[in-house]
Amino acid sequence: MIRPPALLILADGTTFEGYAAGHLPSTGVTTGEFVFNTALSGYQEVITDPSYAGQIISFTYPHIGNYGVTALDNEALRPWCRGIVVRDLTKQPSNWRATSPLESLLVQYEIPAIVGIDTRRLTRHLREHGALPGAFGHASADAVRAAAMSATGTDHTDLVSAVSTPEPYVRGSGSLHVVAFDYGIKHTMVRQLAERFRVTVVPAATGADAVRELSPDGVFLSNGPGDPAALGAKIAVVRELLGTVPIFGICLGHQLLATALGGRTGKLPFGHHGSNHPVQDLVTGRIEITAQNHNYAVTPDSLDQGLVSHVNLNDGVIEGIAVPDERCFSVQYHPEAGPGPHDARYLFDRFENLLRTQRLESR
Repeated sequence: MIRPPALLILADGTTFEGYAAGHLPSTGVTTGEFVFNTALSGYQEVITDPSYAGQIISFTYPHIGNYGVTALDNEALRPWCRGIVVRDLTKQPSNWRATSPLESLLVQYEIPAIVGIDTRRLTRHLREHGALPGAFGHASADAVRAAAMSATGTDHTDLVSAVSTPEPYVRGSGSLHVVAFDYGIKHTMVRQLAERFRVTVVPAATGADAVRELSPDGVFLSNGPGDPAALGAKIAVVRELLGTVPIFGICLGHQLLATALGGRTGKLPFGHHGSNHPVQDLVTGRIEITAQNHNYAVTPDSLDQGLVSHVNLNDGVIEGIAVPDERCFSVQYHPEAGPGPHDARYLFDRFENLLRTQRLESR
């Protein structure tokens, strides 16, 4: 296969040379915010995670596509990332589960890629300068450069509305009923909830009154893309539900819950994207290895109520909060972990125990 030459240019002018792969857009250019992911496997789950909407994913692991793809590993009905950056894209996968090569998925869902890039150099640059907007493609150097200079990041942008389900749907059949807000919910997250509860997944724009009409035992706030500070209406709904029903939030859901509790959020320099972040539970002292995917985080000492329950041992970022009086808690990382370790899946059991205790106390 002869691939057309392509350029990757960041908004600060830094330039990389490679080759175009995957979907080749008619314009010859793709723009977005560049971030790097350090996971050694799980590339399909990463690409199909709706939390990457608006972003271009650079994989630090050099060989991507080795074991192909299967629809069983999709985390959404379609990918929402803008594109991917890879050092070596495997042409012929080898795995008994594989139904096709990774590139076929990229072509099917019109996801552009650039390969042959020195992803180690790109990662170092993003670590030093932070996540940067930019562009890549097989168009002329002037066209790619112009697109890079006008590209925007995810700041102050509501990306949730684009990725959320347009209609409610139900999964599971447990005795407890949970309403899950879909801010960009992953399939693995829905499966973990459905193993324990009857789950009604609702659009992100659902109001508090509509949730109460469903008579849930608990409310779940999902992961999702973009800047939580741009989601004022959704934060107001969470604030209205506080204290009326137990709440569990993950990733963006954690940020929205913290903001509803009076906290603030800010953007990390290059975010946390990978499957090997050590997090300490400050209550038990236990250390968990976690999967993470976020650019924004809760600002320290900004909460009006509640306590910090978990912290990242790499950089001290707040990884969990809890407010027992309001029967709510949340974590910044991904306990459902697809891909990644399963150290933190006990949090789904903790949510179930909270709901069962609440039901007994209300009798």
